[in-house]
Amino acid sequence: MVEGYHDLARIKAIYPNTDVVITNGSEVSQTTLEELKQLNNQQGLILLLDPDMQGERIRRLINAYVGETKHAFIPKHKCISKNKKKVGIEHAKDEDIINALEHVRKSSIKDTKTITIKDLTKLGLVGSSDAKSKRQYLADYFHIGPANAKTFCKKLNMFNITLEDITHALEVK
Repeated sequence: MVEGYHDLARIKAIYPNTDVVITNGSEVSQTTLEELKQLNNQQGLILLLDPDMQGERIRRLINAYVGETKHAFIPKHKCISKNKKKVGIEHAKDEDIINALEHVRKSSIKDTKTITIKDLTKLGLVGSSDAKSKRQYLADYFHIGPANAKTFCKKLNMFNITLEDITHALEVK
C-alpha cells in the first residue's frame, strides 16, 4: 500500500510481481477503506507511506479501519527529492525501499499500555536535552518512524516493543 502512482512505479520497478495498491493521496475514500479491509483479511497489507504528516495520518486511518496491518518505514532524510522540495517514497533509493520492506512491523490493535510516558522519561526519551535524538535513534533501530514523545509511546505499544527491547537498543548505541 502506497500513496500515489509514482510510489507504485518505484515499488514495481524493484518488485515487478508484487501487488501494489494506492490510496490516491491523503483523501482515502470509504470505498478504498472497504477494499483495503477486504485485502487485509485475504492476504494482509504492508503500509509503506510517505514519512510526513499526511503519510502518518493515512497510516493511522487505515490501521484503525482495517485492523492489524504491517508497516514499513523509510526515514524522512532518505525520501527527499533532489531539489529538496518534496518528500516521498518515490524519491527513496532502491536499497532503502528494500531495507524498509525487509523490516516490516506488525501492528497490534489491542490497546496495550505496556510502555508509559513515565517509562520513556526514566529512559531519557522525554524531557532530556537529547530526548529527540534518542527517539530518532530508536525509531531507526526498530524501523517504526520518528514521532513526538506521545506518539512514539503509542507506536512502541502498537508494535509490541518492550522496555527490555528499548534498553537493549540503547545499550548497543
